Amino acid sequence: MNRLRTLVDPFILALLGTVLLASILPARGMFAPFFSGLADAAIVLLFFLHGAKLSRAAIVAGASNWRLHAAVFVTTFLVFPAIGFGVSSLPFLAPPVASGLLFLTLLPSTVQSSIAFTAIARGNVAAAVCSASFSNLVGVFVTPLLVALLMGGGAAALSWHSVETIMLQLLLPFGAGHALRPLVGGFVGRHKSVLTIVDRGSILLVVYSAFGAAVVEGLWHRLSPASLGLIAVCCVAILAVVLLLTLVAGRILGFTREDAIVLIFCGSKKSLASGVPMAGVLFAPAQVGVAILPLMLFHQIQLFACAFIARRYAADPIEMVAAARPASA
Repeated sequence: MNRLRTLVDPFILALLGTVLLASILPARGMFAPFFSGLADAAIVLLFFLHGAKLSRAAIVAGASNWRLHAAVFVTTFLVFPAIGFGVSSLPFLAPPVASGLLFLTLLPSTVQSSIAFTAIARGNVAAAVCSASFSNLVGVFVTPLLVALLMGGGAAALSWHSVETIMLQLLLPFGAGHALRPLVGGFVGRHKSVLTIVDRGSILLVVYSAFGAAVVEGLWHRLSPASLGLIAVCCVAILAVVLLLTLVAGRILGFTREDAIVLIFCGSKKSLASGVPMAGVLFAPAQVGVAILPLMLFHQIQLFACAFIARRYAADPIEMVAAARPASA
């Protein structure tokens, strides 16, 4: 029975159910901004609670962990693009599909899901906040440069909306929660189930809102099932390689279990929230749809894969610790 519960993760089933619901009953009209706003509110609450939970010492330690942040940065903006460039050069990929696959590998890491999965896996949440937020902020500038270098696109000047969103929706609530820690920290500590509900609930809301918007825009009518399957296979292959590399890198660099978790979850993600508006600026209107399709599929695949991995870390920490530690001499 326990083995069956491990194989059939209730959270993965919830994710699949959310995707199915978004495909059948996507939010339309006045409901679309409502669910989008609800997802944003859940994310704000998530970061407020994480800020209230973490001690000052934990935050300082997370911000000062430069080796971990450097490893995440290298994975996100060097390793990922190298893999994407290789995959996009495969001769059997249509040019628009190849461009979309390369584009997704040039994006920054996600913020909310990286931190949520790090928390579920009992990793270093403070370091995840710093690393994922830094990746997203730097990506506003680095991604257009990578697009110009590897895709020949124009690195158009991006608006500051993405930066403002990160500051107002993520970092500000985190700071407010930490500032109010003397008042609410005890409550959060006594009710850890609240964090679990917010962690997973925020992911489900983001999936429903983002995937539903794609369905409304005609996701299932743009490409043939065979083309969608090929894109999905490429996305799975890219993610599998990066997950393996981050796991091995955590061992080679001698990271603790908590930091190794951060490298896996922050280093393997690509941000749908950042990628969609960036694509709207960097690509011609007729190219945006196909350019973001691989990203949308990769986004769902990474959530399913990381949900399973996070649950494995939480359920069997001894086994995962052994995998994350360097081999003794």
